[in-house]
Amino acid sequence: MKLKIKNGQVIDPASGEDQIRDLFIAHGAIIDPHKAGHEFSADSEIDATDQIVCPGLIDLQARLREPGEEHKASMQSELAAAIKGGITSVCVPPDTNPIIDTPAMVHMIRQRGRRLEKARVYPMGALTTGLRGETLTDMATLKEAGCTVLGNGDNIIENTLVMRRAMQYASTFNLSVFLTPLDHWLRGNGCVHEGEISTRLGLPAIPEAAEVVALARDLALIETTGVRAHITQISCARSVEKIREAKARGLNVTAAVSAHHLHLSEQDIGDFDTRYHVLPPLRSLSDRDALREGVSEGVIDAICSDHQPHGLDAKLAPFSESEPGIAGLETLLSLTLQLVLDGVISLPEAISRVTFNPACILGIDVGRLSPGAPADVCIFNPSLKRKINVGDFYSQGRNSPFDDSSLAGQVTAVIVAGKVVSI
Repeated sequence: MKLKIKNGQVIDPASGEDQIRDLFIAHGAIIDPHKAGHEFSADSEIDATDQIVCPGLIDLQARLREPGEEHKASMQSELAAAIKGGITSVCVPPDTNPIIDTPAMVHMIRQRGRRLEKARVYPMGALTTGLRGETLTDMATLKEAGCTVLGNGDNIIENTLVMRRAMQYASTFNLSVFLTPLDHWLRGNGCVHEGEISTRLGLPAIPEAAEVVALARDLALIETTGVRAHITQISCARSVEKIREAKARGLNVTAAVSAHHLHLSEQDIGDFDTRYHVLPPLRSLSDRDALREGVSEGVIDAICSDHQPHGLDAKLAPFSESEPGIAGLETLLSLTLQLVLDGVISLPEAISRVTFNPACILGIDVGRLSPGAPADVCIFNPSLKRKINVGDFYSQGRNSPFDDSSLAGQVTAVIVAGKVVSI
């Protein structure tokens, strides 16, 4: 199939391109516009006048709930939600049921994703068997099965020696390690940031030290082993400082932040509103501003949805007993664009944080619009505002604190591997 996208503002962070032109697609790949010329005979055309044409978004952390928790959501519903949000690739953490710790599980998840013909699915292999933090997985076979990155999800490897050996082993196979900085003992049974709100509401708290202490350990091990590492989510100013220092010392480390941590703080919890119960917790306003500064400076490389769909009952329990998480696939683009409207970053920089940078972190050949690249494209109207209504979500998760908000950015077309996917 040959496709022509005409008159759009093409933004390709990989090449630095930002201009109004036509984009040509043939046989699932981007075509050089100079070679296409007037001889290009398109089977279909999309008029992208006054719209942005960019690589399809890549989400570094999205739980699809399948396999294992189909009562919450399915791969069918969540990949449809991804497409609706302009996301063409999702990375799935290994904490499914069964755990993604064998080549068979990697193949099964990839095959299910391919059959649905929605967004691409990239399973993250487990660092340790059963995510128990004791025995290392066979990383070589996980890589052969298609894993480009490994992690332990939210199951922290407490044994520092095991963590060091995991990093060394991953490094020998040139695999990136995804790390969640959270000290299990300091976290305890906490559910909110340790500060004014936790005191007022009488809720068990998670101090920022729970993140900073774990991050310090992981950065020390990264420096020792030389592994390529990615910090999956950070939530406080001190973490931004530590990653800034680590990069200045030349450590091969990247970092991401969830979109909701860039817009919300502990102040939004109000009177026990469980929609704001997330992990890591929403922290202070000064922490939120530091995260924004980290994104602006490039200390934080990527923005993810940290999509965690839940059924209604999961958020009806008392705050400390409710399930943490936000259904974020369908608001990732809009929340990222809001940073542009707030003057935090430019539009090309914003697009880079959710396309090219995540592609580099995952080590996958998408996230760019250069000739020969896979034709994964998102077309959206940046000025068109939409009112968020969780009842209209394609995701089975309705747990979003942005319900009833008015956000800019309406996705109008999504192309995956050269094919237009219905929204």
